[in-house]
Amino acid sequence: MTVAEPHTTLRLNVNGISHTVEVPDRRLLSDVLRHDLGLTGTHVGCEHGVCGACTVRFDGAPVRSCLVFAASAQGHEITTVEGIGRDPEHPSDVQQAFIDCHGLQCGFCTPGFITTIDAFLDENPNPSEDEAREAVSGNLCRCTGYQNIVRAVSRAAELRRGHGPRAAGSDPNGTAPADRPGAGEGSEVTGEEQEAARDAAEVVEHLGSGQERR
Repeated sequence: MTVAEPHTTLRLNVNGISHTVEVPDRRLLSDVLRHDLGLTGTHVGCEHGVCGACTVRFDGAPVRSCLVFAASAQGHEITTVEGIGRDPEHPSDVQQAFIDCHGLQCGFCTPGFITTIDAFLDENPNPSEDEAREAVSGNLCRCTGYQNIVRAVSRAAELRRGHGPRAAGSDPNGTAPADRPGAGEGSEVTGEEQEAARDAAEVVEHLGSGQERR
């Protein structure tokens, strides 16, 4: 005799929008976000809470959504990467910083970094380099070597405090910002840097709109 799996009707507040879904009692928050709500910007990597790719903001705090039962999220405010930044044309300070500093390559880990850093800067708006490194130490990246991600933390802090121009690597002509790492008087933007800036802007655009990058 097969026993039907128990289901529960949940009311979840995600990115400021109320959703009602009926899901199995054991459904994880990461799966509800991706499969039931279509918010695929939240990526699932290790499924053990180690890699950080599935990080969302849970009442403002960064939380691994693969370790949270969806039922426990009722009554709480969930913010995914889609809820950070108004739209692809108006990225958040953290998203813009990743573009400015070329802080991503394949982009799989990027949503978790963005939500983690967004929460961190609310707590520490003027971090030192050591504090920036500590803030991202719980998220894994197999591509970048973390150097530009750490730079992106500092850059995002500058933007959040209102320092420095926002017209950065997302420029359609691919020009890099004047204050990008390594830039100085007389420096030139190479074709490789222009291409990297365009690629980064494209990835952040996909992440911010909840689309998977194919």
